[in-house]
Amino acid sequence: MKIIHLSYPHDMKAQEHGPLSMAIGFFDGVHKGHQRVIGTAIDKARSTGMKSAVMTFDPHPSLVLGGRKEEVFYITPLSQKMDILQSMGVDICYIVRFTSQFAKLSPEQFVEHFIDGLGVKEVVAGFDFSFGYKGGGDMELMQSIGRERYKVTTVGKIEAQDEKISSTRIRHLLKDGMVEPVHQLLGRPYRISGTVVNGDKRGRTIGFPTANVEPELGTFVPKRGVYAVRIEVQGMYYDGVCNVGYKPTFNNPDVKNLVIEVHILDFDTSIYGEKVIVEWHKRIRDEQRFSGIDELKEQIGLDKETATQYFKV
Repeated sequence: MKIIHLSYPHDMKAQEHGPLSMAIGFFDGVHKGHQRVIGTAIDKARSTGMKSAVMTFDPHPSLVLGGRKEEVFYITPLSQKMDILQSMGVDICYIVRFTSQFAKLSPEQFVEHFIDGLGVKEVVAGFDFSFGYKGGGDMELMQSIGRERYKVTTVGKIEAQDEKISSTRIRHLLKDGMVEPVHQLLGRPYRISGTVVNGDKRGRTIGFPTANVEPELGTFVPKRGVYAVRIEVQGMYYDGVCNVGYKPTFNNPDVKNLVIEVHILDFDTSIYGEKVIVEWHKRIRDEQRFSGIDELKEQIGLDKETATQYFKV
């Protein structure tokens, strides 16, 4: 997949990569609804001999339009989003820099520069996609502006359990630690990327060594608690138990330093500095404070057995 970074104004020519069948959206999560939109663009490209493309945006529009100062956390950070799009078979991904100047484009200007200007002949987006200044353009206007220059396909609402599949819904589930329903909405386990860093090594002293994972900047971490996870290390996947929290048994409750610690089952190799991927499969329990080391070790043993049995199924 070719990745092309664009900003406004750009100097791309329509004939450089076109004709294109292009899906447009922010696509945070690349969930099953997003997959339907992107898959439709890919199918239309294959049936007409065009290249398939995706247009997404960076950073999140709310940072520019909403004036948010706090950090924005993504379900799929940009690098992970690119990996997923490539695995789906997308030919070209345009990453458009979302700036205040870009946000001021009228719907007509957006089409001129980012549809006609890129040689797009088939536009595919969700029913609720909006574009142009203050989101003034919808898919009906997209079709009206295009006339005979390009075709427009609008993908309707995709539901699960009688509720729209959306990034907002997935965020709420992750906040509640409900990683199994998230798996269903994404069509894959929720994943985060990170680097194994030095921790306090206390787990090793009680017989349960852990990998302390520093997540990629901007990653959405599920609710505090204990989970059955799989972790990818050097291209190999291993079962594990993960604790997300503040380690209340050992730490001052007033010190809020969130850690992600993975005890990898049947694994005894130093992996400091390795980039890893953690897959979240099942929430086992809430984080809790124990009266002492023995009680903690007993509970970790039970958590380990729960994870082992879960992955046996």
